[in-house]
Amino acid sequence: MRLVVLGAQGQVGQALTSLSRREQIPTIAFGHSDCDIADALAVKRAISASAIVVNCAAYTPVDQAESDADAAYRVNSLGAANVAAACTEVGIPLVHLSTDYVFDGASNRPATENDAPHPLNVYGQSKLSGEEKIRERLPAHIVLRTSWIFSAYGTNFVLTMLRLARAQSELRVVHDQVGGPTAADDIANAVLRIVDACSSAAFSAWGTYHFSGVPAVSWYDFARAILADSGIVVPIATKDFPRPARRPANSALDCSRIRHVFGIAQPDWRVALARVREMLAAECCEPDNW
Repeated sequence: MRLVVLGAQGQVGQALTSLSRREQIPTIAFGHSDCDIADALAVKRAISASAIVVNCAAYTPVDQAESDADAAYRVNSLGAANVAAACTEVGIPLVHLSTDYVFDGASNRPATENDAPHPLNVYGQSKLSGEEKIRERLPAHIVLRTSWIFSAYGTNFVLTMLRLARAQSELRVVHDQVGGPTAADDIANAVLRIVDACSSAAFSAWGTYHFSGVPAVSWYDFARAILADSGIVVPIATKDFPRPARRPANSALDCSRIRHVFGIAQPDWRVALARVREMLAAECCEPDNW
């Protein structure tokens, strides 16, 4: 198995590249500077020697996408289409990462793969467009929707909370948006299990799957856990914290299908959070340096 990872400089891309190499899986990793997935020729060159492709590349600044939709669609829609088309041309499967933000979060239960998407913001719309283009071009695909990604590197909610807590005596965090925090390392583990299954000629369970951490939690309660109930986190309503992009109120994902097909259980994000804190402490690094 020869694995190509696109978007290798992002949180999941880094975690996946590191894990695959530890598992001694022949892996070629491309960051944006090595392969811009919006460039169809660059994508074709990148995947030419692969047996399976994992696309972690994405435009992820949710609020910025509202004023720069072209940039979001260039990567999340056109880029996804290019990757799918290139995989089709050489006859190899694709695992593609997507997002909980394809849903509006209006339901009081976790979203299933059969629920109709209805994104509230440009980021979610561009990611949904990318999903649709993959389905149109490549039958042998896995679209893996995940949520609230965090790790010891990159830009994410955990590192932001740790950074702000050093400078502020009070942090106002919304309490009425709920979702499943998911560690990049846990996503990487899930992806490799999917890749292993997809490598079998007998595999046929292509399609869309959900994967996120449990238990579902609000941003407020997630922040309290990050800061070990330090007392500086104050709950506020979404209406009192206006942002350019609307967020779903209930972003939780039903992950029954991935458990049934691949035997992959939802990880406890609290365990992963402790692991991230240990990594930061062991490296003697402040979050600003990650």
